[in-house]
Order: sequence, then structure tokens, then C-alpha cells
Amino acid sequence: MPKPKSFTAWLKTHAHQSSAIGDLARDVSHDPDWPSRRGLPGQRTYLEERGAIEAAIETLELAWTRYEVYRVAQDDD
Repeated sequence: MPKPKSFTAWLKTHAHQSSAIGDLARDVSHDPDWPSRRGLPGQRTYLEERGAIEAAIETLELAWTRYEVYRVAQDDD
């Protein structure tokens, strides 16, 4: 069974979408300083420290929720 993608890798697969998650994915794809290994708390802090608007932080949290669903689905395969 293939290992599930990391959150950042999963998120980047959504860069083509016309949605808030797609916007976040494009931003992350172009950010060389994105803390891909720091998990949700570290990534939320990263956005907050850079003055991200509340909607961006909410989008990150929504993306994590969807990522967790993806991980569960991968574990069930």
C-alpha cells in the first residue's frame, strides 16, 4: 500500500482549483520558506507571523480537515 502524501504534497495537488484551498495551494507552492514539516500548529503560526488574514488561516484549517479525511481513506485501502 502506498504511503499517504504529506499535507504539503497533498495540498499542492489542489493548486489547479478555483477555490480558497486552490489559492492556498498556489501560495504554498511558491513559498520557499513554507514550513512543510511543522504540522498544522507550525503552519498556522507561520501564516499568523506573516500577517495572513483570518480567511487564509481558516482555509488552512479546512484543508487540514480534508487532508485528514484523505489520510483515513488511504488507511482503509
